[in-house]
Amino acid sequence: MTAQIISGKDIAKQIREEIKQEIAELKEKHNVVPGLATILVGDDPASQVYVGSKEKTCQALGIYSERHDLPESTDEAALLALIDRLNEDNKINGILVQLPLPKHINENNVIMAIDPKKDVDGFHPVNVGKIMIGEPEYLPCTPHGIQELLIRSDTKIDGADVVVVGRSNIVGKPIANILLQKKEGANATVTICHTGTRDIASHTKRADILIIALGRPKAITADMVKDGVVVIDVGVNRIGKTEEGKDILCGDVDFEAVKEKAKAITPVPGGVGPMTIVMLMENTVKSAKLAAGLV
Repeated sequence: MTAQIISGKDIAKQIREEIKQEIAELKEKHNVVPGLATILVGDDPASQVYVGSKEKTCQALGIYSERHDLPESTDEAALLALIDRLNEDNKINGILVQLPLPKHINENNVIMAIDPKKDVDGFHPVNVGKIMIGEPEYLPCTPHGIQELLIRSDTKIDGADVVVVGRSNIVGKPIANILLQKKEGANATVTICHTGTRDIASHTKRADILIIALGRPKAITADMVKDGVVVIDVGVNRIGKTEEGKDILCGDVDFEAVKEKAKAITPVPGGVGPMTIVMLMENTVKSAKLAAGLV
């Protein structure tokens, strides 16, 4: 058995078209233009690429965008002052501060400073709490993207044994909470494994759906999964360079071996990654609708 490839690239393209149509209708019927502000502190190359991709996607979809690039030396007070100004700006529905931040800036203080109504990353404790009780305003972008990949690939989630490997606040904890809710596209039995888990393989082997966010290349091998599993690989690891100098990427799963046992699997690149940005756009549109009283 060779696995079905769950293409985040293709599914994200489909969702982008849906969002583009929704934005066009918001403009035509309600004169509402969603707005997103991105803030980048420093010149980390990967962060610059991410922010640039978000900016291009905004332009393609018809979302108003502002990009604020700040020097590495920017102090926390100056960053918080910018966030305060954007909180009060009616043109801006979403504020995204690109992480990681320089070490002299406290990330928690920055996340707390963003108005929860404009927290389109879904990181503010208010929005995290709403996920916990099953009444989310915004779902965090990567976990939301994972859920959409499962739904749109016709994966049965209701009643499934889901094993999440990784307990980060960005992926592991939120996707576990999203999938255990008694709702459509969820209602699974969820186990979280992490660095303190004894014998991770004993858990991964029974998973109907396996979600991996470890940050370790090819950590999940074929002997750690059962036949017919659906695998969502969140990891992006740089393991070398091509002759042309491009990064060679791989996931946290041994893709070539595991795909021979899995029912379906996401590739790296082209799996979860494309979904994160499109879910950010969806959250920004939702924020604009909430602000306009259309939800």
